[in-house]
Formats: sequence, structure tokens, C-alpha cells
Amino acid sequence: MTELHDLSLVEVSQRLKRREVSPVELVNAMLERIHALDPQLHSYAIVTPELALRQAKEAEAEIGKGKVRGPLHGVPIALKDLCATPEAPTRVGALALGAWNPNGEATVAARLREAGAVLLGKLQMTEGAYGAHHPEIAVPVNPWRADAWPGVSSSGSGVAPAAGLCFGALGTDTGGSIRFPTYCCSLSGIKPTWGRVSRHGVFPLAESLDHVGPMARTVADAAAMLGVIAGADPDDPTALGAPVPDYLASVETGVRGLRIGYDEDYCSAGVAPEISAALRDAAERLRDRGAEIVAVSVPPRAETVARWTVMCAAEAALAHAETFPSRADQYGPLLRALLEHGRSASALDYAAAHRARLYFAGALARVFEGVDAMLSPTWHRPTPTHQQVEELLASGEVDALISFTAPFDMSGSPALCLPAGFDDHGLPYGFQVIGRHLGEETLCQIGHAYQQDTDWHRRRPSLATAA
Repeated sequence: MTELHDLSLVEVSQRLKRREVSPVELVNAMLERIHALDPQLHSYAIVTPELALRQAKEAEAEIGKGKVRGPLHGVPIALKDLCATPEAPTRVGALALGAWNPNGEATVAARLREAGAVLLGKLQMTEGAYGAHHPEIAVPVNPWRADAWPGVSSSGSGVAPAAGLCFGALGTDTGGSIRFPTYCCSLSGIKPTWGRVSRHGVFPLAESLDHVGPMARTVADAAAMLGVIAGADPDDPTALGAPVPDYLASVETGVRGLRIGYDEDYCSAGVAPEISAALRDAAERLRDRGAEIVAVSVPPRAETVARWTVMCAAEAALAHAETFPSRADQYGPLLRALLEHGRSASALDYAAAHRARLYFAGALARVFEGVDAMLSPTWHRPTPTHQQVEELLASGEVDALISFTAPFDMSGSPALCLPAGFDDHGLPYGFQVIGRHLGEETLCQIGHAYQQDTDWHRRRPSLATAA
């Protein structure tokens, strides 16, 4: 018999609606599981049991009266710890910021609450949403293997859903931070179009690059969450006003007639054989379901990747101006170095980065004149170990880490990350599908079709391995 914690968000939502399980029963089960496992996994920055039980009781009363707010009603979820909430402190994975914005509420948090979702707590993250956890904060443990990288910066948002400690989570992505934890923890995650989801009340790393999106076990789960959090927001003038589709309902539409781009060289040069094979397999499966696979040429991205750091650094320095350098001694070494770099960068440095960004975005837009979406690696090899990532960062090869992710933050393009297998060491890998701006609905249709023919999203980790 399938345990409650092994269900997808959509599956548990259906059980709640049919009253086969109550929200209170479900929340108690999840809190017990968090209590038993998270001391080893460190995915939560803070757990909110009193709030969760209060919200569960409210959901139970409403569902009992036949008032169902939607697919998230009564479902336990968690937020990355940079989303402001009045019920729990927001620490942003840092010491220098204290309890940031203690009385505020992020628009995404408010929308999830209004949809009836139950907040289990706030999930751990790297310091300031950059590339490393603060030295004094425990690093979340990948549930597939303890020495495996959990991804950054939404590390807790990857670990918790994968380990069955929530049914969905929010992450943010500035250079790959939804997609890396999704990839490393074998989840399904959406980095929406820049502006598709409000950033109000979400602590920034780099505002013109930051994207807020869902991370869950299946594409349908992520689609359900995106449908709740997307849309215009008077508190965020950069939030796009385009109508929000019913992403969950549309996943069943299928892919017949869609044109999906595939660049053989881009998907294989310097890419591990199993990942290239997964991309070819995905193309064939989608073709068999009626999509047209179209040869495309991905624009050169080397300069865009190389310029990403200075743009991120300059905007991060602005975000931390109230606490850096005045509290520099409370910062960890990697974020401190980024902020110093940002404060020393020249206007010419930033202008060059902006130009590279515009050129790449323009060239990519031309590719999408002929296709609806495009297949892409997320990284060039399966999930690395912590040691391998440390060696990569020590070598100065940061560009190699973000070469398939950062360009699409620079362009603001939507991306869906999907699980696609495990290597001989049991480490996950996957790929991403890139879309046109505001093309999330199409991405969800593609991802759901792929998951109808594969079962990677149904695999669950053996937590004895990670503990």
C-alpha cells in the first residue's frame, strides 16, 4: 500500500477532496515524518506545527462543507526561506539579515494561503540565495545519497519534496537555483518566465534575474502550484499582467502538433552519454505522441554565461546595501566575495553584461519563431558529489556549472526541469525544456506527456542511505 508521504500533490489532493484522508490527519503524519527524518536531512529552516494544524483544521471544516478552494486545499507545502511570512521568521539562509521583513507576507505566500494550502514551514537555502550555505548552517542532505550535492540555492526545497516531507515547495532561480535542486533530487520544477510570478516579499539575489517557481514530484503537481502563484500583482510592477491559464487542466492536452526544437550538437558536445541519450529518448517519445521534432541551432552562450556573474554581483550588492559591508563579518566567504565584486564592478562592466544579455535573448527569440519549445541539458553530467562541486568552484570553473542554466535566466525564458534517470552510482540526472516567454502551459503539456511514458518521477529514495 502506498504511504501518504509517497503520493504526489495531485494524488493527495484528490484523496482530500474525496474525504479519504483528512487535512488534520495528513498534517499530523507529515509533522511526524519531519520530526523523525529532518534532524538528519536538515531541509527545514523552521517548522510551523501550530500554524499547520490550525490551517489544516480550517481546511477540514471547509472541505467537510463541500467548499473546496482548488487543488491545493488542505495540501501541506513549504516555502523557501526568503519568502516573507508573518507567522514565521525569514532568515534567507543568513546571519547578517536577522529576521528579515518579520511582518510582511510575500504575494506567493499569500496566494498559497488563500488557495487553502497548509504551510509546514520554511525550507533551508544557501546564504542569500547564492552559491554556498553559510558556514554555521547545516547543509540539507540529498535523500538519494548523503554525499551528493543537493543543488543550490533552493536546496531545502529540493530535499523536502523528494524525501516526502512536503508535497510541493517554492524555490527561486537566478542562475539555476530551481533547476539544480530539481535535477539533483529527481523532481519536476518550473522556472517561469521572468515576471510571470510576483517577487513582492521575496528577498532578492539579483532582481532582474530572479524567478520564483514551484518544485514538486510531477509536472502536474508543479502546474497546480504555478496556477495559484502566477499573475499580476499591484505590489510588484514587474509582474506580468497576462491572463493565467489553468495549467493543471491543460496538461492533458497532449503534444500533437507542437514543434519542439532539438540541437544535436548542443545536447551532446561535452555532455555525459546518459544525458545525451535521455534527450534523444525524450525527442523520440514526444515524436511518437505527435510532436514534430525540429532541428534548431542554439545561439552561442559563452559570453552570456561569462557576464552573468558581474550582473548578479552588482544587483546583489544593491540588495544587501543595508547590511554589507557594515556587517561583513557575519557573511560567509562566498557571498562576501560576490558582494565585494559587485561593489567594485564598473558601469562599463554592467553595461557589457546587459548587452550580452540582450544579444542572447534576441537570438533565442528568433529560434522560437519556428518552434514552441526546445530540449536542453540542465547540466553536463549526472548529479555531482559535494567534493566534485567544491573542486569545480575551487578551479574557478563556475561557468561550467551554470552554462546550461544561467543563459535562460538572462533571457527570462521559462524552463521546465524533468527527471530522466539514475547513473550507475544511483545519482539522478534529467534535462530541461525551454519555452517561449509565457509558454509555461506548453512546457507543462510536454513534460506531462513525457511523464506518461516514463516512471522516473515515481521513484522514491531509500532514506536509510542518506541518514
